[in-house]
Order: sequence, then C-alpha cells, then structure tokens
Amino acid sequence: MKLLLSAHARDTWGARIKAAPDGADLDFVTAEEALAHDGPCEAPVAFMTREVTGKSSKDNPTPELAGFETVLRKAPGLRWLQIHPAGAERPIYRELRARGVKVTTASGATAVTVAHSTLGALIALNRRFPLLADAQRRHAWEPRLGERSPRDLKGQVAVIVGMGPIGRTIAMLLKTLGLATIGVRRTAEPVPSVDRVVPYEALPAVLPGADWLILCCPASPQTRGLANAAAFAAMPKGACVINVARGEVAVEADVIAALRSGHLAGAYLDVFEREPLDPASPLWDLPNVILSPHTASHSLGQNEAIFDIFLDNLARFRSGQKLRNDVDDLS
Repeated sequence: MKLLLSAHARDTWGARIKAAPDGADLDFVTAEEALAHDGPCEAPVAFMTREVTGKSSKDNPTPELAGFETVLRKAPGLRWLQIHPAGAERPIYRELRARGVKVTTASGATAVTVAHSTLGALIALNRRFPLLADAQRRHAWEPRLGERSPRDLKGQVAVIVGMGPIGRTIAMLLKTLGLATIGVRRTAEPVPSVDRVVPYEALPAVLPGADWLILCCPASPQTRGLANAAAFAAMPKGACVINVARGEVAVEADVIAALRSGHLAGAYLDVFEREPLDPASPLWDLPNVILSPHTASHSLGQNEAIFDIFLDNLARFRSGQKLRNDVDDLS
C-alpha cells in the first residue's frame, strides 16, 4: 500500500512509520515525486503535515500546499487523508469528503498549546502588559495605580465559545485562576470543569455578564460572524475578546470599532479574516491588543503529538476500525 506524504515528512518519520506494526509494508510516494509524474497518484492514504501548510494562509497558498492539493486531486483511489490542524475548513477537504474520502484531523494535539497561549494572553491583558511594554518603549514610568490598576481575575466570568478539546482545556486552566466559566456549544450538555453550558442560540443571554469572550470554535455557518457589533455591545464596558478559533468567527471591523471606542478593553487575536494581516490594518497599532500570526498552537513537541494520532489512525484504518477525529463524525 502506498502512503502519500511530503519529502520532509518521509525523511523525518519514514523510518518510524516503517518500524510501526502497521507500516512495515508501506511504500512511500512523496508529493514532489507525484507532482512531477504525469499520471494519477495511486496512494489510498495521505498524510498532510505542518510544513506543507504552515507557511500558507487561507488567502495565500504556498507552492508546497498547491502542489500537494494537486496530487490529492489526481489520486482517484484515495480513501483517507490525515491532516495536522484541529479544523478542516479548507475547500480541498470538503471536495475530498464529497468524493467519499475520509478526512481526519489532529484535534486534541493542539489543545494544550492553544490553551497555554490563551491563558498567557488573558493574564497579559488583565495585567496590562501591552500598555507596560508601550511605556517601556517610551522610557515612561507609568504605574498602574488607582483606576488604572488591574482587576482581580478571581470572580471574573469567561464565556468560552467552543467546547472541543481546546475549549475544555482553557476552562480547566481558568478555573485554577478563580474565573467562572460558561461554555457555548451546539447543545447544553454539561462539560467537566465548566460551570454552565448553553447552546449557541443562548449566547446573547450570557454576554451581559461576560468579562472575557474566548472564541475557540470551528468556522461554520452557525459561528461565522458570531462575534460582532451586537455581541460586543451586549458585553460590559471593559470586557476583552480572545480569538484562537478562525478569523471568520469575528467581524474584524466590529472588533476594531469596539476597541477604538474603549468598550472593549483589550484583545488577543491569533486569526484574522484575511491572512497575513494587512500591514495597513489599524489592529497593529491599537493599544492593549496582542496579535500573533496564527501560531497560538505552535510548539516544538506538537508535531510529535500529531504523528502519534496518525500512527493510531493508521492502525485503525488497516484493521477497518472507526477513525479518530473523522470530520464527518464531527460535522
């Protein structure tokens, strides 16, 4: 059986795949080789790793990504594609699923790193670190005293939109800081470490008590544009927003307007409507805003966690078992 992967992935993990009980008889075909070949790609299994997509954005695909997608389209016998992100919003994934190809994500592998980024950003915004950094650059001694003092985190309320592995891990960490947590998901089914869970349609009802709106949900018809002017207006003045979901979940112009007016006190934004973020965007220069280039999940050990999911799914695929993180089961 042939496995389609990048040359980098073959060089990095090829020996370990071969050493696995279910990988000994696999033959590797790299995307680079398949792209150079005029005929169809015969691989029934493909593993799309981070270096294929990591330097791409949804608006600016790299040649590596475009080439890999071309090979996927000329693989008529493809039955399963393992991808590295937790979400599967790229059009190619929908296209493959329409062909009957199983697409599985690495959901869970990013939960800890995204939660750590969220926790760090929440503490930084609450403790006014961006403002302190600005004062440092200006060589200005500006103590945060009186009304400028940070609020205590204990007792604040975080509304967490998305109760997958990332949202649940964020909730668990915030509980250790004394925050109350409200989870938002498709149903009101309870979630461990979350004080209360409501369905998406009940989000407006809980926003008036939200000190933090944390977005960590997939992009879907139900969530696109969910964080908008009406949502921000419903939140108390001085609340903050964190987006580690997808850029489409928040209306960027409304985020900017709420920050400029002072209604929102701060934001951590890892994702944007268009990526890379336009150098002319006012978000770059707004005070008390932390931006990161869609890297909230990145860490040195994350690729190993993704590889472990691939090996687990490879064993499941070869034995005919249900695949882990099957997008069709999550949609």
